[in-house]
Amino acid sequence: MRLFDAVLPALVIARREVRDQFRDWRIIFPVVGLTVLFPFLMNFTANQILNFVREYGANIIGERLIPFLLMIVGFFPTSASLVISLETFVGEKERGSIEPLLNTPLKDWQLYMGKLLSSTVPPLISSYLGMGVYLAGISINRIPLPEPQMLVLIISLATVQAVVMVAGGVVVSSQATSVRAANLLASFIIIPVAFLVQGEAILMFWGNYQTLWWAVIGLTVLAFLLVRVGLAHFQREELLGREIDVLNIRWGVRVFWRSFSGNARSLLEWYRLVIAEGYRLLKIPFLIVTILVIAGVVIGMDQVNQFPFTIPASEISLSNGGYSSILKYLPFFSLGHVIAVWWQNVRVLLLAFVMGIFTFGVLGVLPVMATVGVAGYLIEILNRSGIQILPIVLGLIAPHGIIEIPAAILATALVLRAGAIMATPVPGKTVGEVWLESLGIWARTMTGVVIPLLFIAAVIEVWVTPRLASLILN
Repeated sequence: MRLFDAVLPALVIARREVRDQFRDWRIIFPVVGLTVLFPFLMNFTANQILNFVREYGANIIGERLIPFLLMIVGFFPTSASLVISLETFVGEKERGSIEPLLNTPLKDWQLYMGKLLSSTVPPLISSYLGMGVYLAGISINRIPLPEPQMLVLIISLATVQAVVMVAGGVVVSSQATSVRAANLLASFIIIPVAFLVQGEAILMFWGNYQTLWWAVIGLTVLAFLLVRVGLAHFQREELLGREIDVLNIRWGVRVFWRSFSGNARSLLEWYRLVIAEGYRLLKIPFLIVTILVIAGVVIGMDQVNQFPFTIPASEISLSNGGYSSILKYLPFFSLGHVIAVWWQNVRVLLLAFVMGIFTFGVLGVLPVMATVGVAGYLIEILNRSGIQILPIVLGLIAPHGIIEIPAAILATALVLRAGAIMATPVPGKTVGEVWLESLGIWARTMTGVVIPLLFIAAVIEVWVTPRLASLILN
């Protein structure tokens, strides 16, 4: 009962907001109009494409086209309704109608959750209505409906995508100073989700529905983090006091440099700060990423059951002296090869950082998991082919991997920590200040620890690993 009593004010706000939205014809007409008309357009498109593919016997394309169009129908009203969430706070602030609500004795989280719930209802209703009209249309045209499991998957995707977009829109609305700025910042929501929908379409036509369930899980985690970010950084006093955002480059540089340098007075003191504070801040993220890396290896090994492949042992051994025959092709030391290997590893970790920025660290773990997953897949293939694994691991992976893998885990832990900090309340600091400080810590540890370790690993991989492999594998 205590939980219900605490949530009740948020539900009251949500009910009032939803009622007001459904009274405004400027919102209802375009949302409902597009929701009803767009499925009819998709039905017409489905009929035309099905007739075309049947003419050439490509029935499998037609079967997978129906759920794809259903996904598009569910996504389109949500993107059109995003403007509702973008105006949640900043729109009422410009119209001067939010001051009475902010003066109520409601807590900040109750006010924020009420606004979030009210912004989520119209997109979900329009999405479900659009999918219902589309399914009714294809039933009338006697087109086979997707399987129930596929319907549940698409409805789940549409739901979590709507929640992610709305949660992101409400965060933008609570931090922006004008509706114009909120609409411009909405591109950081629409564009990533649009890329995500394209990826889901590829998986759907490929028939890899199990991966789409992983997308549902990932989006659910991302939606939770977005809600958490909004609750962590929403303050009604700051909302009322913020009139205009000024691009203060000097301030941003100072915040970043203070976090990067740690006010160290010498290089030795800076390195002590990097090591000591990095150990203190990254213990838990490092442990989490280590567990995920182990899980990635296990998942990669399990994929052999899905994609079996056998290599005859005779195909592994090299002629003319076995593995030692490759030594004559290896330079004594090639800086160009070292830089190429080093840059490849750095580039992957930079990609992880970029992916983590837009997903609060969720997708930042994928590059390292994908890398170890491929390694696990290859190791299991060799094992099932009757090839001894231990010499291969000791000769080809371990020499440079004992440095490269911990460095990659450390860099990924930095991304994961940055995402967690964004979703943690930091009193007296804005979202931008928290992000700049996290960026400074990431750059500090990457520059002081990760990049040098990757260079050492690259030297070992180019010069030492092949020679050790030739000794162990022959």
